[in-house]
Amino acid sequence: MPLPDFLIAGAPKAGTTALHAALQRHPELYLSPVKEPKFFLTDGPPPTRGGPGDVQTYREHVWRREDYEALFAAAPPGTRRGEATPFYLYDRAAHRRIREAVPHVRFVVVLRDPVERAHSNWTHLWSAGLEPIGDVVRACAEEDRRVAAGWAHFWHYVRLGRYGEQLAHLFTLFPREQVLAFRYRDLVDRPAATLDRICAFLGVRQGLLAEVPRENVTAHPDAGRRHALLSAAARAGALAGRFLPGRLGTALAEPIEGLLQRRGDPRRPLTWEQRQRLIPYFADDVELLQRVTGEDFGDWLRPRDRSGGLVGGRPPGQRQARNGRVPPGDPRRVPG
Repeated sequence: MPLPDFLIAGAPKAGTTALHAALQRHPELYLSPVKEPKFFLTDGPPPTRGGPGDVQTYREHVWRREDYEALFAAAPPGTRRGEATPFYLYDRAAHRRIREAVPHVRFVVVLRDPVERAHSNWTHLWSAGLEPIGDVVRACAEEDRRVAAGWAHFWHYVRLGRYGEQLAHLFTLFPREQVLAFRYRDLVDRPAATLDRICAFLGVRQGLLAEVPRENVTAHPDAGRRHALLSAAARAGALAGRFLPGRLGTALAEPIEGLLQRRGDPRRPLTWEQRQRLIPYFADDVELLQRVTGEDFGDWLRPRDRSGGLVGGRPPGQRQARNGRVPPGDPRRVPG
């Protein structure tokens, strides 16, 4: 009954795709061929309704126990098995499901400045043509309405960044020695040392990994008539995709997404004015996070001297990561 020994559990838009790719290179670790199987997010089939594009994403969930176990069946003997679903930290029900299934699992948690994380999250959906609001501040103001309407976790720009609440709950179910939480900027500024720290935490050899690959870099298409038309087509395609079998809906959306992102610049830094309007969403939780961890995160409440994603501009030819399925041609591909 193969189940994971560790989980890259959070947070979305905090380098988890790149970290998953980096750890795959370690000979003593086996990462699920599907990044973000999302198994512990439900007790059965995922929802059938949500925001733009959510239904297509739900169809990619690996929710059957036998399919989830199959993701780890090819792990060589003696390796540590793991997967990366960054919504596990956020989802309190997932905490309980994980505790019931794998109580000794280890959690790897990457914490990113929550304002920066929210902006990157918004930009990800804006660049896919799914986010209809062209300003992150106004989009965050819509969050309560979207949550009430059943939009999926990835639309929860503010809630996903309230790490103090999330870790406080996690620590009611798991001992602290099973959780490694560190800053996103550690991956950026000290990748080799941070990867060694993760390897030590997982009990595998250090010194074998030195860099984090360039993965899932967010583009930032300009607003304008072209973006408006393509985005409208993307959202219409997402709506139509709810009634199509299998992954046809996703297949329809991908060409439009490619057109949107083809002219996308690197994600633009937030202004101090924008930060000032978003910081109040997180200020009380940052104080809680400091109490929970004993570390200082006060810089998250101040102006930033730099901004942007993990690796700056998007590498030529790269597109937004589509998690939840095995890359084409991967020999570990599991039938859907």
